[in-house]
Amino acid sequence: MSENTGEYAHLRLDRPSPGVVRLTLDNPDMRNAMSDEMTASWVRAIDDIAADRSVRVVVVTGEGSAFCSGGNTGWISSEPDASIDHLRNRMMSFYRAWLSIRKLEVPTIAAVNGHAIGAGLCLALACDIRYSAPGAKLGVPFVKLGMHAGMAGTYLLPNVVGAAHARDLLLTGRVVEADEALRIGLVSRVIESASFDDDVLAIAADIAATAPIATKLTKIALADGGHADFESALQWEALAQPMTLATADLQEGIAASREKRAPVFDGS
Repeated sequence: MSENTGEYAHLRLDRPSPGVVRLTLDNPDMRNAMSDEMTASWVRAIDDIAADRSVRVVVVTGEGSAFCSGGNTGWISSEPDASIDHLRNRMMSFYRAWLSIRKLEVPTIAAVNGHAIGAGLCLALACDIRYSAPGAKLGVPFVKLGMHAGMAGTYLLPNVVGAAHARDLLLTGRVVEADEALRIGLVSRVIESASFDDDVLAIAADIAATAPIATKLTKIALADGGHADFESALQWEALAQPMTLATADLQEGIAASREKRAPVFDGS
């Protein structure tokens, strides 16, 4: 394990293997609630990652027993007399800060090691892939707190689980356990706790070893539910696939396949 590559309040950034960056929400006493300090650190870390061409995959996880318990409820309720316009601007800034992970061109993985609640689940939904540990609980119980969903929850959740499951979760506010999360497609896999970190990092390393250009174009193709229709998919692929056929990585991939070895892609 490499050392922390930057100093961020309530957040750790490390590089467990080549091309892999792990962001760990690190305020376990508050169940990794999204404090002002953590939010500022998150924005800076995402900017640092976006500027680093050596990064090929990002893993997001939490320290301790929770992935992220969501927004700080003390912060949310701290201005009962504030105007709607003031609160709207405040929340929009918060949303955009945490959803900035969506601007990354590389694949992102949410390693849901524990509870992911409210905005914490929205953060996981903003990632490309979600894996869960068995004890995790996931939900968007905004209505049970007397508030409307935020941080693009009404967009991200239907995009991941479909309209019917999204209505169920958003309108009841119920929290689901890992097995149900897997059944409804909220997570892609439930991984045993004893090997959770190692297995997720192994998957990340496998993704980091793929051809960067092909992977980035695939991420773009799949964004926001994929293409609007069949013809749009064909038109995109008729441009994107030739772009990859013109790369040195394509020649390396074919050569490696013929020689029965692992390819070494450099993004050219």
